[in-house]
Amino acid sequence: MRTEQSVKKLALAAAVAACSLNAHAGATVSFGEDKSISVGFGLRFSGSAVEDAAPSNKNYSSDFSLDSARIFLGGSLNKYISGFFNTEKDGDTIKVLDAVVKFTIAPEFNVWVGRVLSPSDRANMAGAYYSLGGGYWQSEASRYGYNGGIFRGRDDGVVVWGQVADGKLSYALGVAEGRTFGIGSLTQSAAKTAGVDSKDSFMYSGRLQYDFWDAEPGYYGTGNYLGSRDILAIAIAGRYQKNGVLTTAPNAKGDYGSYNIDFLLEKKIKGYGGVSFEAAYYDYDTDNLIKSEAGKAYSAGAGYVFEQPVGWGKVQPFVRWQRFDADNDVNSKAYDVGVLYIIDGYNAQISATYRKKKSSGGLSTKVDQDSFTAAMQFQF
Repeated sequence: MRTEQSVKKLALAAAVAACSLNAHAGATVSFGEDKSISVGFGLRFSGSAVEDAAPSNKNYSSDFSLDSARIFLGGSLNKYISGFFNTEKDGDTIKVLDAVVKFTIAPEFNVWVGRVLSPSDRANMAGAYYSLGGGYWQSEASRYGYNGGIFRGRDDGVVVWGQVADGKLSYALGVAEGRTFGIGSLTQSAAKTAGVDSKDSFMYSGRLQYDFWDAEPGYYGTGNYLGSRDILAIAIAGRYQKNGVLTTAPNAKGDYGSYNIDFLLEKKIKGYGGVSFEAAYYDYDTDNLIKSEAGKAYSAGAGYVFEQPVGWGKVQPFVRWQRFDADNDVNSKAYDVGVLYIIDGYNAQISATYRKKKSSGGLSTKVDQDSFTAAMQFQF
């Protein structure tokens, strides 16, 4: 009896940890013990001015944009089986973002099946809603989110993850259908219609992380804890797919592989607020075929949350930097300086960001562009 109760407690703890990290507001209706349905939605809206982006190509553009609009649905059958279904806008259409059934065996062993984000770097796992300063700012360096997936980096597959050593050592292993580089985001089976012969291989991915201070809960990560935790974490992640790089040229197919190391430090300073530093390194390999997607990349960011509220919320100034040195000799960089107004964690935020973007080298046109963006994010 005691053993059964212990197992139930462990399973419940894992379920809470899995849901707590990227929690949005939402509403939950219970239908009995451990049976429930939850619903919520989120959006990101921005206004921007981008140098030389007006129709004249000589003036700043002036644009409003609904960057993201999501519906969150969740459900639970019991302590061990639950799931979630999320959507995201793509232009003027709505697409499936996540569709996952979760088997919560214990904190040390969880199985997720369906359309899910494969194990990868912290930036991709945090995504657009849970990053320093808001938005998917690391897209120059962290190239997992929009390459080689069905939609927003998701893929159909299975993820096994867990936390051991009092939750401080986290692992995640994924097996997914995989999407190819070079002839569009296709499965290898679908590539036959493009006239490319290839092995039908899964994409394998994994992540291993250790938290030296506070343990981070759940599978999905966050890029910044907004001054609420003491974090010192380092992780390594990677992915590989046999014949994951395909082109229509004769015998031009190769393997895709990548890995990264990421680091996060956050420290609460009693009476003053909280400071954060993050950094990441990436290495992408496309078997010397798609050189624009192969190379080395770097990103770094720092923020400071003032403890004293100003009106409705707290203020967090931040700086960010990223760089991608592609194998086609094109060098891309982006520098950000901004301020975030935190009204309710990640459920209500307003930001203002100045960005300087540069690229040069290879056969590309040299880019030196300034932009200003004001954005708001809400989750209900």
